[in-house]
Amino acid sequence: MFAYLVLLLAVLSRILPHAFHSDALNFTALGGGLLFFGSRMSNDTGKWTPAVAAKLASALLVLMATDYYLTVQVYQSPFAIRWYAATWVWYAAVCLFGMGLLRKPSVLRVAGGALATSTSFFLISNFMVWAAGTMYPRTLAGLGACFTAAIPFYRNDLASTVITASAVFGLPVLAAKIAESLHAQNDLPLA
Repeated sequence: MFAYLVLLLAVLSRILPHAFHSDALNFTALGGGLLFFGSRMSNDTGKWTPAVAAKLASALLVLMATDYYLTVQVYQSPFAIRWYAATWVWYAAVCLFGMGLLRKPSVLRVAGGALATSTSFFLISNFMVWAAGTMYPRTLAGLGACFTAAIPFYRNDLASTVITASAVFGLPVLAAKIAESLHAQNDLPLA
């Protein structure tokens, strides 16, 4: 259940800045949320089951609907599946990456997952902007210009992914430690 709440937070972090006419420059809970959702898709075996497939499909459908809404309603642009196919594959890949890498989370795994998530999105999405779009010439210099223009988005995406992943993976651990400490204090003999 908590994984679906994190997914909802990721979706809202993409929609709400537009509702308040804010320019968040890609500061969303998406990357960290997908890592966490993926880490909670299966039991400790990490095996592919119909339940795992259903959870992944549900997350993808929600994110696809979000992409459609943002494109058509917020950006007021026509929607074409071909523009989003690589992004949707990336959503699934991050969930599967989270499922495999973060079944037993550690600080190093979460940090590595956040870095890999943000970097892969930066590389894939900007390559697709360059390859399929008309904003940049299809030359090496055009590719470089595309990546250079996207650096502020990458910086914000990396920061937001690290913050989100740290919170969703770290807060339950912190809460368990606090509960354990309180339980230990209650077990102390009275003097």
